[in-house]
Amino acid sequence: MSEVNINSEKSKRFEVAKKNKLKSITEKFGPLLGLILLCLILAVLAPDFIRVKNIMNIANQSSINCLVSMGMLLTILTAGIDLSVGSILALSTCVMGMAIVNWNMNPFLGILICLVTGAFCGLMNGVLLTKLRLPHPFISTLAMKNVARGLALIITLASPISGFPKSIQYIGSGSIGPIPVSFILVVFVCIGFYIFLNRTAQGRHIYALGGNKEAAALSGVNVDKTLIVVYTLCGLMAALAGVVMVGRVNSASPLGGLDFDLDAIAACIIGGTSFMGGVGTVGGTLIGAMIMAVLRNGLNLLGVSPDVQIVAIGLVIIGAVYVDVLRTQASKKVKAVV
Repeated sequence: MSEVNINSEKSKRFEVAKKNKLKSITEKFGPLLGLILLCLILAVLAPDFIRVKNIMNIANQSSINCLVSMGMLLTILTAGIDLSVGSILALSTCVMGMAIVNWNMNPFLGILICLVTGAFCGLMNGVLLTKLRLPHPFISTLAMKNVARGLALIITLASPISGFPKSIQYIGSGSIGPIPVSFILVVFVCIGFYIFLNRTAQGRHIYALGGNKEAAALSGVNVDKTLIVVYTLCGLMAALAGVVMVGRVNSASPLGGLDFDLDAIAACIIGGTSFMGGVGTVGGTLIGAMIMAVLRNGLNLLGVSPDVQIVAIGLVIIGAVYVDVLRTQASKKVKAVV
């Protein structure tokens, strides 16, 4: 091989390495830079935005979506999706409401029942997907979305349940110093999920499954078990978010959690998670949820109507998905060059 060809090959490899490094930096810090830029813009346009009280309000407002999004992250990492999280949240909180308010059960036992209900619904999603071999999680979770919502309406006679004890309200509206208890809970959950995804064999299996299902199965990954664990945890996180929501509004409604699935999916995609599976981080998802909360808060401070806010968030989601498409195409080109 001539010296010219050798230098040309080295140059190509250098360019590929440079692109990979830039891609890695963008994936890691892109959402964070977007959040910082958004905060700077809103701080200029709405001076009240940077007040400590408002920042803590944003942290509290984002907590529910953050918790739901952690569960959704797992499903999207496996190239799946869960459309039932909002309905699971509603059913779990209504069961908790009946246990605590109607049956005078201990609040902590009521919370446990709520979490078990959510986890069981998630388990059923996983079982429907793996054991009944439904073609896509879209089908199984769409079915659960209707079943859980219908059960919530049936057991409550379509009426909200209110009058929860202060111990429940503290979780959603209490604070330690200036920091909301709900956001402290989010921090602990994020730490737990980070350890789970990055320091355990099950977490590595989730990434492997999303990257290439067939290759993961051939390498010894128990695909069915992994998917069941993923959807069970997703249901559990929806129920935990429901506990926070009930604590904030002091009410469990069978119609609660509407569109929570869309918000959670949006937070994951804005945070850099790929719909193709195998790509996504806990930190990015947390930042994605914060971006949505900051955007809503800032638009409220600017006096933007709720209708326009829906349009703005929709445009942000389209932009995030488009970035994901470009990232996937760029990754394929780099692999082709290599």
